[in-house]
Amino acid sequence: MFARLARALFGSANDRTLKAYQRRVPEINALEPAVQALSDEQLRQKTVEFRERLEKGETLDGLLAEAFAVCREASRRVLGKRHFDVQLIGGMVLHGGRIAEMRTGEGKTLVATLAVYLNALSGKGVHVVTVNDYLARRDAEEMSVLYSFLGLTTGVIIPNLSDGERRDAYAADITYGTNNEFGFDYLRDNMKYSLADMVQRPFNYAIVDEVDSILIDEARTPLIISGPADDSSDLYRTVDAVVAKLVLEPEAYDKDEKLRSVTLTEAGSHRIEELLNQDGVLQEGGLYDIHNVAVVHHVQQSLRAYTLFTRDVDYIVRDGKVIIIDEFTGRMMDGRRYSDGLHQALEAKEHVEIQQENQTLASITFQNYFRLYPKLSGMTGTAMTEADEFAEIYNLTVVEIPTNRAVKRIDTDDEVYLTAGEKYNAVADLIQEVSAKGQPILVGTTSIERSEYLSSILDQRGIKHSVLNARHHEKEASIIAQAGAPGAITIATNMAGRGTDIKLGGNIEMLTHAYTDGIENDAERARITEEIRAAVEANHGAVHESGGLYVIGTERHESRRVDNQLRGRSGRQGDPGNSRFFLSLEDDLIRIFSGDRMGAMMQKMGLKEGEAIVHPWLNKAVEKAQKRVEARNFDMRKNTLKYDDVMNDQRKEVYSQRKEYMSSEDLSGVIAELRLHTIEDLVHAHIPEKSFAEAWDTAGLTAEISRVLNLELPIADWAKEDGMDADSVIERVEAEAQKAQAARTANMGPDLMRMIEKQVVLTTFDAVWKEHLHGLDQLRQGIGLRAYGQRDPLNEYKQEAFQMFTAMLDDMRLRVTQTMCRIQAVSEPPPYPVVDSSAHHESFEAPPAAPALTQPEPVVSFAAPQAQFAAAGSVNEPDAATLQQWYEETPRNALCPCGSGQKFKHCHGRLV
Repeated sequence: MFARLARALFGSANDRTLKAYQRRVPEINALEPAVQALSDEQLRQKTVEFRERLEKGETLDGLLAEAFAVCREASRRVLGKRHFDVQLIGGMVLHGGRIAEMRTGEGKTLVATLAVYLNALSGKGVHVVTVNDYLARRDAEEMSVLYSFLGLTTGVIIPNLSDGERRDAYAADITYGTNNEFGFDYLRDNMKYSLADMVQRPFNYAIVDEVDSILIDEARTPLIISGPADDSSDLYRTVDAVVAKLVLEPEAYDKDEKLRSVTLTEAGSHRIEELLNQDGVLQEGGLYDIHNVAVVHHVQQSLRAYTLFTRDVDYIVRDGKVIIIDEFTGRMMDGRRYSDGLHQALEAKEHVEIQQENQTLASITFQNYFRLYPKLSGMTGTAMTEADEFAEIYNLTVVEIPTNRAVKRIDTDDEVYLTAGEKYNAVADLIQEVSAKGQPILVGTTSIERSEYLSSILDQRGIKHSVLNARHHEKEASIIAQAGAPGAITIATNMAGRGTDIKLGGNIEMLTHAYTDGIENDAERARITEEIRAAVEANHGAVHESGGLYVIGTERHESRRVDNQLRGRSGRQGDPGNSRFFLSLEDDLIRIFSGDRMGAMMQKMGLKEGEAIVHPWLNKAVEKAQKRVEARNFDMRKNTLKYDDVMNDQRKEVYSQRKEYMSSEDLSGVIAELRLHTIEDLVHAHIPEKSFAEAWDTAGLTAEISRVLNLELPIADWAKEDGMDADSVIERVEAEAQKAQAARTANMGPDLMRMIEKQVVLTTFDAVWKEHLHGLDQLRQGIGLRAYGQRDPLNEYKQEAFQMFTAMLDDMRLRVTQTMCRIQAVSEPPPYPVVDSSAHHESFEAPPAAPALTQPEPVVSFAAPQAQFAAAGSVNEPDAATLQQWYEETPRNALCPCGSGQKFKHCHGRLV
């Protein structure tokens, strides 16, 4: 009561925030006449002026009003769009590092240009993050016209770009791209061997479009760069055949749909053990014996594949591949794979080719990636329902921006039926009734399976319609272009993140592109464009009169945001519209979270077949169920983040140290320090503290020094000398190691040795980090069991992860020392050319042998190998000075300058 009274007197927190921004709107509007009087060239020069003022000490906040006025005028001239006052407020919210919630159709893409232009003036780069490649490319193309007019450069990051193209795109003032591309580039950059090879600049500012989809929905799945692991496809197939029999026995497993988990019962464990023994999978002992742990893992993943993942709901099979479907957008996520062997289990289930398992090389969650930006903001149509999570995880405040025109959409209460069949028949009846008036209809479904089921019902009734789901992904643009036409019926899996407005009467831009593509005659293109414009304007009036777009939801999604996004497709920019949701007691959300209570309520009311119940109480009951699911998902994301924060601290330290190594010209001091620590560890391991020489393990120490340092030293003789102790031994061993290293440096040349030292440190660092990530993955999988011992799994994970990190650094010291002590230069004879007996050959003269950095085992070798001899030309073998120059100037993925046709990293830049 007091809260309501306070809001009535003082307004909500959102109202007070908006008032603060609204005070600056008149200031911007007052500048409009002066800015309109400027010529195009004078307007463009404003960018130069703003940058000069920034260099002299002015702040971006101080330039805000002028920069917004300039951007608005430029947009009016080149795009034909003038920012509304509410859009100016949206731009200020974005510049302030907050989330702007703006309804669908309010022009979020145009709003972003204000904050992008202002922040790009610093020259440090602005990243605009979108949910898919289509939107990144489209927004970059449309808005680059504006930015170019104002003297700014624009880049776009899309798949399959070369490193050079990516570097150029990131060097631009404004860079568009998807969250995946930005994240993977960050991980790839931290796997490079030279600062010059890195593509990203230091982070400055990011605006995230559809911020709820990227920072909430996709935050449960980390970005992972992986490499091939051991092949176990045969085991997957064998276990799949066994589990396929097991799932026919419901008493063999317990499934929890709320938690999306499944476990074997005791009877199921005995049964699976029996089946595995029959197929010869278990060689000896029981299923849970230590040597069968891999089999248990395969069984568990196969059981999950059969019981928790449904074809055409969670994934589809296309061209012999299992492709994940995004549960929030209905899009195919080609290239994404489930980790930990689950994807292989699905491939075995669907009898397609099983791809090789992968091992994690680098990973990061979206939460930790976007928290790397010093300044972050976002925009979406639905964020208020997740305001607490944005505040807690990202420290982002959500500001609800009022619409430019009042919303006229009519939202009807949900209709609840007993069965799904009755519900879909009621949906089909409403579609038939509404389409007869010429009103366009958008029907939202939660899966491909259900969209195609409803499509079959409409086909039976002879109702013409379009289907938009992951199967028809490539038709998306053309379907959306016509979705607002009179009488159009569109069935879509979740429209969230589609990024294209459904305009009443049709989308002029998309239709023009579709009908004029390939026509080169300008007059003909202009004629067709004008005809389309006239037809769309006429259709717009007809649809407006019929009531606007009618949105029908066939099921409530577990997230209120997705339902709100579906509703938001109707009633854009003050257009009329309607929305209604149809539910049944068989829907997953109601069955899992509210089934018993709602079923009892409907039985008391005596609901008969084909009848529906409509009441605001039911809406509240469904909303409570959605809130419970959202809270559960938030807890899952928060829990994932807590564990990833442990790895994130280590990741930051590793990447920072790695960059330091890459930027250093001389790592000889680092190598010497690592060697000294290694010597100290070796000596202390064999010479007890404050002990007499008789207690020393001189034989063991001698052998270890020979193995690690490649030195034969008279440790036993030293032990007989008076006054000899561990510190004296360390000094002597280090002195001998320094002599040996100095000899190696003199033999190879200091420049070449510096290059080798850097290569050894970086490659060794990468190797131990990769193994450490694998160890953390293994630790994470089993750490939850510590709770049975009354221990906090998170604290246990932190402690053990720290111990593992310390052990990783110790291992790195040892490996670097051992490698550097086993390098020397020798000559390597050229390999014999491979002769193809079926081809004609010319006389061949091998080039003279070149000095190469290699040596027989056990000495580690850095080879400058001879290339395979190609018909295209001979191989140019460099001298030592040229080789050093190649190492400094040639990217590792570029062709080797020797002319072999191989990449540099596989030829003279090879690390063997």
